Amino acid sequence: MGKGTLEVLLVDAKGLASTDFLAGKIDPYVLIQYRSQERKSSIKREAGKNPVWNETFKFSINTSDLQHKLVLKLMDHDTFSRDDYIGEATINMTDLVAIGMEKGYLEQHPAKYSVVLADKSYCGEIRVGLSFRASKD
Repeated sequence: MGKGTLEVLLVDAKGLASTDFLAGKIDPYVLIQYRSQERKSSIKREAGKNPVWNETFKFSINTSDLQHKLVLKLMDHDTFSRDDYIGEATINMTDLVAIGMEKGYLEQHPAKYSVVLADKSYCGEIRVGLSFRASKD
């Protein structure tokens, strides 16, 4: 058992489904969740279906957890109503954490993940890079 730090590089998204029927471009942002920890990206105003973030987020990882899943929920910011859900991507990081613990550090270059709805229908893709560094304690 051990601990470590997961670093998530949120790069960009492409081909996101539009949630605004009347308005112009969507204003996407991402809620990044690992267990009870949540981070929120900046809102990309008028970015439309192809936003670019290039933002990094850190999470504390306890390696005794059996499953390591990162959930990226894409949302459309709305000023006068509730934010709209665009879709989500789930990344299984069990191997990343296991190998990272073994080697001390592991980096996965940005890769594309499908953004899907609850019924698994495709609604775009998101590009994310991951790295895990084991704590020295």
